[in-house]
Formats: sequence, structure tokens, C-alpha cells
Amino acid sequence: EVQLQASGGGSVQAGESLRLSCAVSGFTFDEYNIEWFRQAPGKEREGAACLNGLGNTYYSDSVKGRFTVSLDNVKNMVYLQMNSLKPEDTAVYYCAAVPLCYTGSNYQGTPLDVWGQGTLVTVSS
Repeated sequence: EVQLQASGGGSVQAGESLRLSCAVSGFTFDEYNIEWFRQAPGKEREGAACLNGLGNTYYSDSVKGRFTVSLDNVKNMVYLQMNSLKPEDTAVYYCAAVPLCYTGSNYQGTPLDVWGQGTLVTVSS
């Protein structure tokens, strides 16, 4: 069974950094793309950062240059390093196994998506 579990959220000040972790099990990283999504209150779900099965990374324009997604094959972990955080980064962050990387707003999802629970990131000014 494919499972993902995100952790590492918290409250930080603008300009600070935070690293989210996603523990994955039940599949190998060449089988799925792992993506970090986020959803702010009252807004659509956004695809923020994706790591595909070939090790390529993709980022939405809103996080490009500040966020980095990476993989630790030994620990079966995917990380999202978030630097220079802004108040507009405040959201619940989810990691998911998806058939195709999607970076941008208004993610509709597919029946093949597998989601972990979210972790809340709050950035204050």
C-alpha cells in the first residue's frame, strides 16, 4: 500500500526557513512523482514543487528560487526546503504521489493520486 506522511510544519517569521519532510512507503521513487502541494484558506490547491521518477524537479513560479525539493533514497524521505518565506506562503502543505507533475494553481487531482495528511505552515510578517 502506498503511504505518505508529511511533517515539519510550524510558525516562522518572514524571511526565515523551514524544512518539511515526507515519509513514503509502499513504492519506489522511480514509480511515482512526488509533489508538494499547498492550500491556503479560501484558495485553490496549488502544486508547488515536484520531483519526478527520473529525479527532475519542477517548481511553480511562486516558489521558484526559494524552495527546493529533494530525495533521500536510503531513508525513503522527500524534503521541501523552504527559504525566504513570505506571509503568502502560509498554507497547509501536502505531499502526494501523482502520475504527472503539476505546478500551478487550481489542481483538480486525478483518481491515481495518493495523498498524505497535511502540515500547517504559518509565516508572519
